[in-house]
Amino acid sequence: MSSAKKYTTTIFTLCLIMTILLVSVAQAGPREQAKRLHDRLAGIPPTATILNEMEAKISEGNASEAARIAVENSAFYNVTLKNFVTPWTNEAQTVFAPLNDYTATVIGMVRDNIPFNQLLSADILYIGKSDLGIPAYSINNNDHYEALENQGIDLKENLIRTTQSSITGLPEEGTAGIITTRAAARAFFIDGTNRAMFRFTLLNHLCTDLEQIKDNTRPTDRVRQDVSRSPGGDSRIFMNSCVGCHAGMEPLTQAYAYYDFQYDSNSDPEGESGNLVYTPGNVQAKYLINASNFKYGFTTPDDRWDNYWRKGPNAFLGWDNALSGSGKGAKSMGQELANSDAFASCQVEKVFKATCFRTPGSNADFDKISEMTQTFKADNYNLKQVFIDSAVYCMGE
Repeated sequence: MSSAKKYTTTIFTLCLIMTILLVSVAQAGPREQAKRLHDRLAGIPPTATILNEMEAKISEGNASEAARIAVENSAFYNVTLKNFVTPWTNEAQTVFAPLNDYTATVIGMVRDNIPFNQLLSADILYIGKSDLGIPAYSINNNDHYEALENQGIDLKENLIRTTQSSITGLPEEGTAGIITTRAAARAFFIDGTNRAMFRFTLLNHLCTDLEQIKDNTRPTDRVRQDVSRSPGGDSRIFMNSCVGCHAGMEPLTQAYAYYDFQYDSNSDPEGESGNLVYTPGNVQAKYLINASNFKYGFTTPDDRWDNYWRKGPNAFLGWDNALSGSGKGAKSMGQELANSDAFASCQVEKVFKATCFRTPGSNADFDKISEMTQTFKADNYNLKQVFIDSAVYCMGE
């Protein structure tokens, strides 16, 4: 056979295989769809009994109920949600990190249908039950959660809801959802200037980075002293580049002025035994460092914050008009972020990627994300329902 004929035959064979695969997907019956739903939501194969139940629901035209069966599997919490949340809890954004109070609290909120727009503001914490024979929760280590994970304890059945104010020593007004968990503090309040907490909150919960929302038109009156106005001796760099992030970020990160992660860098360089500290009325020293970089810059007096991005191009993030755009402390600033349109659409986009195993790419995908975002907000920010709706949308793939 000539090379040309071999090439033609190969192309024909590949096209035939692709056609068969596409037809197979398009013609996937209720049983195949049921298995796909369960695999994607629970991360493990269903039992024969569960598969039969889900197949029957799909055959009746009730795929959402089939998906609801899948999310009742403990693996949805121990595996799917754990892997979904863990990258948010560390700067490396890796899934290969142990269970911690940040992750467990998100898992508990999803299980209990807690409105997800409380994520950045609520006085909430999930811990393991007291009769599990594991170390108690501690503000100085992660032993409690690592024991939960290492012993394979069922998180669906054994997480209980409590408050940070009752167990960590924080006053209620100093709590701010996952922002004030120990894991978040160790990752993002440690050292630095607390700008990391803000940046990673944007990344993880508004699906945007500072570079994407640079706005050089905002006032610079709240930019701290540690930011040089002439980096490299050139003031144009500050005006044309640095201002875009700092002018809007600084008035918001002021909300974190009373927080730090305290640890002994000599004996405990990784902060494994450190803890979150909150000093109401006393601005952390990290907000006042490097004052000589620009002594005429802003000196942080308290934890008042203002959202300069409510005006200008970043109004597209969809700030809630029912809120004032100003306040004091991390709790109210968390409410500002979590009630934006960007927060709602970000959660839906993340769930879509997690359940469909791909990014949205078609008009139908984007229309579905828009629809699910509106439903998410109207349904009191029920994230579990977003998992169900997204998995059903992709179950034929």
